[in-house]
Amino acid sequence: MGVAGISAMMFTSCSDFLDEKPTGSISEEQIFSDPEYAESNLLSCYRQWRECFKDRYLWEVMVGTDEIQSGALQALKEDGGRRGSLDRYDAMLTSELSYIKDTWDCRYLKVGESAKLINALKSKKDEDELSGKIYGEANFIRAGLCMELTQIFGRIPIIDMERQEELTYARQPLNVVWGFIIDDLKEAVRYCPESNDPQRATVYAANMLLGYAYMAAPEETGLRDFEEAAKCFKAIIDSQKFRLVEYYDLFDYNVKNSAEAIFEWQFNTTWPDNNCIQFQIGSRAAANMGQDGCFFAGYDHAVPSAWAYSDVEDGGIWEDGDIRRDESLRYDFEWFGQVPDLSSLAWEGLGDDHDELLPHIKKYEDFRTDIHSGMGVNNMWNSGKNIPWLRYANVLLLYAECLNETGHTSEAVDYVNEVRKRAWENNIPADKQWNKGMSKDQFFEALMTERVRELFGERWRRFDLVRTGKFLEYVKARNKWANRYGTIQEFNKYWPIPQFEIDQNDDILGTDQNEGYR
Repeated sequence: MGVAGISAMMFTSCSDFLDEKPTGSISEEQIFSDPEYAESNLLSCYRQWRECFKDRYLWEVMVGTDEIQSGALQALKEDGGRRGSLDRYDAMLTSELSYIKDTWDCRYLKVGESAKLINALKSKKDEDELSGKIYGEANFIRAGLCMELTQIFGRIPIIDMERQEELTYARQPLNVVWGFIIDDLKEAVRYCPESNDPQRATVYAANMLLGYAYMAAPEETGLRDFEEAAKCFKAIIDSQKFRLVEYYDLFDYNVKNSAEAIFEWQFNTTWPDNNCIQFQIGSRAAANMGQDGCFFAGYDHAVPSAWAYSDVEDGGIWEDGDIRRDESLRYDFEWFGQVPDLSSLAWEGLGDDHDELLPHIKKYEDFRTDIHSGMGVNNMWNSGKNIPWLRYANVLLLYAECLNETGHTSEAVDYVNEVRKRAWENNIPADKQWNKGMSKDQFFEALMTERVRELFGERWRRFDLVRTGKFLEYVKARNKWANRYGTIQEFNKYWPIPQFEIDQNDDILGTDQNEGYR
């Protein structure tokens, strides 16, 4: 469409036609630098990135942690047992798994498209405001996607149109990858606007990702820098553009783009803008009871670990009075006077492993899809709540982590207590406030759990475990399937490079596969 539009403008007369080069000679750079096309292509990149937060793509990187694991049927029987390898981390976790390929493909297409925009607009970024804005947002997209890819797969190819002959499409060393991500985000901070349309990047969203990149860059890259990360988060805090809202409002479909949302993915209950998440993570027992018309029904692809849904006295994380517990997790499965049971699920043959009526993820439930809502949607597959992916509470917790790492633990406690105060509806008991006398190590351990309480089910846990070096220790101890089978190893923090990518990419050889995989 972009080529056709530009061609139509060029051939406005016979003389123009004779003077112009054939349409085939129009460079890709010319096409991508056209403001109208560039804007359209940028929006397409956002829409495609949003796919990573929909349907199965959301849970594929949520399971296999200490926070969230696969449901019993998926872990033990689906796909001949291959599905459960995402939690067991055994020999079935191979480069040929569709889940591995999906996660790679869902991101790399967008990396390439954003790279074309960056290349085309780089020389124009200071000439006009629109070009600079699109350029900044394209950097934000490319960096965000690459940051997820490298935390899932380790070394990845870099797509930079100016340097492609030099870089090829080979996997790059981690210091090169993370340096590339950080440079992109610096450009995003410089060129993204102060305010923007919903689901588009601002300077604050760019600063938040840049801060996280400084924290997540592996130590061996020499790029991890908690002081620089703190500056990014402090810029967001000092702007006073954002504030904590009532926790009840964060995942309420009536409260969109709240004052806490720095970047929020936009959905509704109509295809293709629904997110289908509930279909994947709801209760199969509830589905058998109410079919698709029960708003908390689904198919158990991602369920909380016992550690993540239990109270402190039972070996879990939840403290008495913390409202986040019941906002984040469903414990009660009664539905308009009906109570589901497991009798209809005997065919699964799971013995004592049934978890369809154990606690489930609640944040993505959408009552508008229920047959009792009166809205006529009547199918939980159409779940479509907005997802506040980057939010202010996370900024406060990340900033607190940086303060602790740089020797300011006492000050860090204040920022965590600000978040915890809301969890007790701004009336936190004295015994629930953190003590300023905590040591650096005590604070870190407590904060890792606090991040689960605050961000449960919001897809941060895998990345937090990888960046802090706690992946093996925590997953092996707390994920039911990893613990039962005992096959998880340190190298499993990264997934294998998809075999499809190896087969079609001449610059990635079979011998270049991640350690421990075939």
